[in-house]
Amino acid sequence: MFSYYIKLAVLSIRRNPILSLLMMSAIAVGIGAFMTMLTVYHIQSGNPIRWKDDVLFHPQLDTWSPDEPYDDARPELPPIQLTWTDAMALQASEIPTYKTPSFKIVGIFRPDNPDVPPFSGDGRMATNDFFAMFDIPFRFGAAWDDRADRNDEYVIVLSKALNDQIFGGVDSTGSQVELSGRQYTVAGVLDHWEPRPKYYDLNNSPFEGSDQYYLPIRLAPVIEPDRRGNTNCWKPEDTRTFQEFIQSECIWLQYWVQLDTREQREAYRDFLGAYLAEQADIGRSARPQGFRLNRVSEWLEINEVVGDDNRVLVGLSFLFLIVCLLNTVGLLLAKFLGRAGEVSVRRALGASRLDIFRQQLIECGFIGLIGGMAGIGLTLVGLVAVKSMYRYQGSESMDMQMVATAFLTAVVASMIAGLWPSWQICRVPPASYLKTQ
Repeated sequence: MFSYYIKLAVLSIRRNPILSLLMMSAIAVGIGAFMTMLTVYHIQSGNPIRWKDDVLFHPQLDTWSPDEPYDDARPELPPIQLTWTDAMALQASEIPTYKTPSFKIVGIFRPDNPDVPPFSGDGRMATNDFFAMFDIPFRFGAAWDDRADRNDEYVIVLSKALNDQIFGGVDSTGSQVELSGRQYTVAGVLDHWEPRPKYYDLNNSPFEGSDQYYLPIRLAPVIEPDRRGNTNCWKPEDTRTFQEFIQSECIWLQYWVQLDTREQREAYRDFLGAYLAEQADIGRSARPQGFRLNRVSEWLEINEVVGDDNRVLVGLSFLFLIVCLLNTVGLLLAKFLGRAGEVSVRRALGASRLDIFRQQLIECGFIGLIGGMAGIGLTLVGLVAVKSMYRYQGSESMDMQMVATAFLTAVVASMIAGLWPSWQICRVPPASYLKTQ
């Protein structure tokens, strides 16, 4: 019976192509606007590493000014980054399964290939734990070993895109690459890895492109890299050299740990409390209990990755979808009442009101399905427009969850829109139309 109703829906659309096209267009425009905003919200509010949300933590330490909080609007929150002194002190703990400070840098590559001119690239300095902690996939090779984190070894891990640009996508492990005047040995090449939002570094844009390369943070005092990202100091600092800078009270490092068990988490909290108490004794910390351990989901919320304006836009686009559906209701009513004679004949031949109602709803769902397909196309266009207009650097594509949501929303919404028109045509007295047949 369902296939029969689908056949009737196709015949009805062919019989009234203009009216059907108007309904599909209204649904497509509404779905396109709504799904564009919902997809942007979905990308921004998602947790790219949700399967490790219970074990990954971003510690915050309050070694800020003793006279004022870091954030006047939220005085209970410690600074969102760490000083070099604090990061190196946390590195001394053996409690975490993995641990790493990191920060963003930029450098100039000079490939040996004469066809590839010199270019700048954004990178990151970290420990080798960075790759295991965040489940980063490798295409070739692996992360540098522990020895490189203890000694001054010039090794580098390349992103897939950078390896494609410099080496044409072949296995470049063991090859040499020149970065800012120094030669580095390629330890490994990542597979595609582009988390959105960029949860491990929210101080720069949460939706900027992924890092192109990675260096051992051990090399930072040696190579004195060109840093990128936010740096905040609570007092004047004489930092004319890089060595003076890393000894200052300025905060500029991101820090993450992996704590797999409750015992690890409790022990690490004790460690942080003892460390701050020790710093208070030497006059660095005025708040010996001023620390937090934030899960990834909590960290995204603290940094307000998803702003209120995004939620407002989703709400407005949903209201626009409702307006489109209201227009569809009028079009459906006109179409169904135009077939009152046909419906009366079916009633006279034994079809019940429920049969007629079911047929009309299936036709509404079929129209919504086609409108949803067109709406997905408009959504893709809308995402490209959002990226262009607002310099949004996230993905301009829909994942399967959003595609399924678009289809489901279109079908359900069109069937809801068709409830009243379907009911109205079911209530038409067959006798008044049969007299004219």
